[in-house]
Amino acid sequence: MSHEARPATKNSALFYQSELQRPLFSHSEGIYLWDVNGKRYIDGSSGAMVSNIGHSNARVLAAMAAQMDKGTFAYRLHFENEPAEKLADELVARSPAGLDRVFFVSGGSEAVESCLKLGRQWAIATGQPDRHKVISCFPSYHGCTFGALSITGYTPLSEPFDAMMQAMPKIPAPRCYLERDIYSEENDDALGLRYAENLREEILKQGADSVLAFIYEPVGGASTGALVAPSTFHQRIQEICREFGILLILDEVMTGVGRTGKFLAAEHWQLEPDMIALSKGLAAGYSPLGAMLASNRLVDPVLANGGFMHGFTSAGNPLSCAAGLAVLNELDSLDLVVNCELRGIELKAGLEKLMTKYPFIGDVRGKGLLQAFELVSDCGTMAPLPKALNAHSTLVDIAYENGLIIYSRRTRGGVEGDHFLVCPPLSVSSEQVVDILRLLEESLEQFAETLPAFPNIKGSS
Repeated sequence: MSHEARPATKNSALFYQSELQRPLFSHSEGIYLWDVNGKRYIDGSSGAMVSNIGHSNARVLAAMAAQMDKGTFAYRLHFENEPAEKLADELVARSPAGLDRVFFVSGGSEAVESCLKLGRQWAIATGQPDRHKVISCFPSYHGCTFGALSITGYTPLSEPFDAMMQAMPKIPAPRCYLERDIYSEENDDALGLRYAENLREEILKQGADSVLAFIYEPVGGASTGALVAPSTFHQRIQEICREFGILLILDEVMTGVGRTGKFLAAEHWQLEPDMIALSKGLAAGYSPLGAMLASNRLVDPVLANGGFMHGFTSAGNPLSCAAGLAVLNELDSLDLVVNCELRGIELKAGLEKLMTKYPFIGDVRGKGLLQAFELVSDCGTMAPLPKALNAHSTLVDIAYENGLIIYSRRTRGGVEGDHFLVCPPLSVSSEQVVDILRLLEESLEQFAETLPAFPNIKGSS
């Protein structure tokens, strides 16, 4: 049964995005979660790509307990606190050159909002008040608050609020895999450059003096399903931003803190952005935490011009920052970034093997343990499955019943198409990757039985 059709089965004061009902959570450990009925689930998506080091890590919980004994809240305008100071130093040490300052928040949308507002206040402080437009990609996902939503390219999320927001310009996301008529490894670099030039054209169209920044996900997240652009795309984007004096913002809310096999996805392409938004894996689900990393070049003029007109009550919360420090310690002591890279290779190979078995899998993509596969009706044209099938929710429900949690979204701007993220915790073992692939294959086999007979699916004619 799809998410859209599932009826409510119990009374609850809570509501979220739909009427979808799930069992009551009991407890978790490592890559596993249990419901109150004793059923075990493999967390094949790390929640929403959050639980990077796995669940119920004893050392992280001990560090949080130690901080709780000292205190759980100290307002940033009244006190500095040691966990926040130490975590800020750690993040600066692990980040590209020039990212010298850290501003803590509670989540990804807040981190992106912070980047937008710091950039705008920098423009005002440096005598560039006309710079206010932030270019992003379509599709993309940057958050659900109004500022983050205005740069998000996912129609169902933004359309109801269009009248309440200032529209921001978009360029096509570098989805080279859809261009099957010209895509090949030989012209991969050329395609990357072609997609990057869309940014230059859009800057000129908008008027360079009005453009403040370009923001993108270095590896695609929920809206594009682990999209990996050609290397040439990233380097050319950075060149174009520098050519016009436009800020380069990387949304690493999902990709950061080891998820792609590097601490930051920026490292894959030696990018040196002006700002980075982090969250999700930063405290790995142990406490709400996010961060904006920024250059002194931006921060100093803003602070000298009356201060940063922005903030959140829980910014720099000592308990959350203690959790973040402990997560980084586990990342290092367990060598989880290297494990992520190795297990990611195994997971991708397994997904590619499934693609050879099931003709409705049209693409497998990703880096590290940010992997995805996309369902199509025709692998030659990459035409999506019929929208009415609701494949994105049907397969998730089947896998869930089989004890495997995966994450799905509509691929084509939120309107149609179906992709699935497979992103287990970075602590996953080779044996557990095998288990994930086994349960996924069982679920795909069941899903195949739900498909109607139409051309190019299940060998029908």
